[in-house]
Amino acid sequence: MRSLIHVFAPDGGAGSIATVDVAVAGGANIVAMFGQWGAIQLLLAALLWVLLLRYRGFVPLVLPAFLVEPALRELAGILKPLETLGIAPGAALNWMAVPVLAVAWWLSLCPVRGGAERCSATSPMARRGADRAVS
Repeated sequence: MRSLIHVFAPDGGAGSIATVDVAVAGGANIVAMFGQWGAIQLLLAALLWVLLLRYRGFVPLVLPAFLVEPALRELAGILKPLETLGIAPGAALNWMAVPVLAVAWWLSLCPVRGGAERCSATSPMARRGADRAVS
């Protein structure tokens, strides 16, 4: 949904959602960058749906990237701060996704046999980790 707003909203969501002042010199460039950002988000969303529906085995490989992304975006914001008139929803809510993604990643690493087994202290996955820690 967010990608479609960036691509199709007149201001690319820059002013109306992210509270970036686009009524400045270069404001059209800001809107254009938001539109391009939306296009790449749309492409990534399509790839993720393919991954989830067809190539589930790659989910444990991809989830860590989504775990690292908020930290990298925060670092980019520190190095190149973006002046806004308020707090954008992405800035306020991105960190809330981190624990959810961490749990999803952990569960994606857990073997499921017969639909009942999940990671626990007695699961084979946990025992393998414990065996490695001991050796």
